[in-house]
Amino acid sequence: MSGCNRKSIGIPEMFLRSLQLKHFRNYTAQAVDFGAPKTILVGDNAQGKSNLLEAVELLSTLRSHRASRDRDFVQTGAESGHITAQLDREIGSVDLSMILRLSGRRTVALNGQTLRRQLDFLGTLNVVQFSSLDLDLVRGGPDQRRRWLDGLLIQLEPVYAAILQQYTQILRQRNALLKQRQSSSFRQMQTPDAAPVADPAELALWDAQLAVAGTRVIRRRSRVVQRLAPLAQAWHRAISGSTEELLVNYVPNVPLTTDQPEQIQATFLERVQARAIAEQHQGTSLVGPHRDEVEFTINQTSARQYGSQGQQRTLVLALKLAELNLIEDVIGEPPLLLLDDVLAELDLHRQNQLLDAIQDRFQTLITTTHLGSFDAQWLKSSQIFSVRAGQLLGQAAI
Repeated sequence: MSGCNRKSIGIPEMFLRSLQLKHFRNYTAQAVDFGAPKTILVGDNAQGKSNLLEAVELLSTLRSHRASRDRDFVQTGAESGHITAQLDREIGSVDLSMILRLSGRRTVALNGQTLRRQLDFLGTLNVVQFSSLDLDLVRGGPDQRRRWLDGLLIQLEPVYAAILQQYTQILRQRNALLKQRQSSSFRQMQTPDAAPVADPAELALWDAQLAVAGTRVIRRRSRVVQRLAPLAQAWHRAISGSTEELLVNYVPNVPLTTDQPEQIQATFLERVQARAIAEQHQGTSLVGPHRDEVEFTINQTSARQYGSQGQQRTLVLALKLAELNLIEDVIGEPPLLLLDDVLAELDLHRQNQLLDAIQDRFQTLITTTHLGSFDAQWLKSSQIFSVRAGQLLGQAAI
């Protein structure tokens, strides 16, 4: 179907046309064709609704917010799980496929061509995931906010996945060296004749690598927050009826006074030197973007510490709507929206804000246990499936 024809009947430019699952989670074999901008999967809990959205998330980001090991995706009794999909974009149609194995060896392919580097798979299918777990984004720990920010960056700039991977590898090596030095220092205190502490020059080498790789992460995180913050602020103002002002602030562990890489690296190394004794004592790296924070304030008050549950939900909703806008602005096509069991967590006002923002501009896959929270007009323009025990049972009764 051409982009022009899809637009004329309200189908977004980026459109997931079909999805096939084989031995994935609790799906033995399931194919689904998407024929409307909105698809609602309705059914009781633990029937497989979220599993289907998870498969789409994996095709987009190569990771799941629910599990980290490939073996968790493979149906009990099978050796491997398969996900294939057909995607329409402005540039044309794309076939995506992924094989997940118990052994952990994963295979991804685009248009039938197996990719040597999994990272080359990123950027083909763009999604924004909004689940009930995202409501912990505000009240959870800094690591949750870093993961959210990194996930958004990978959508906007797939090469960021390699940048983050490189930083993580260097950090792991440096931590191993610090742990080794910590053990050596302890042994020397206990036994003066023990082998000397590791060569300081080796640590300095890792310091320099950490500063270079960390600076790449810091600069990109800073830039994406600068672009996202005003969009989230505008959405938050609209949802709250202009009674509340949201500020989204990136707080890097290495103070940021410039966007110049050389100066950030110099500040990074100064901070490493300042924390050298503490790092040796604790045996771990205390400086770098792995300790960054993202702060949310509402009317100049910390949303994490003092925000009500309703305020925190409004904040997360504003962030997700801002993500949709930002990805569409950068990519040039509207991403898919995956709403996993989240509508039940929002009151009627916030539900309406979300549904009004989506309309038919974004292909949306929604899971729910009942259809009572949907507007009749919305249901009329949606494709609705009943899900039971890993099977889609066709159009559900409204």
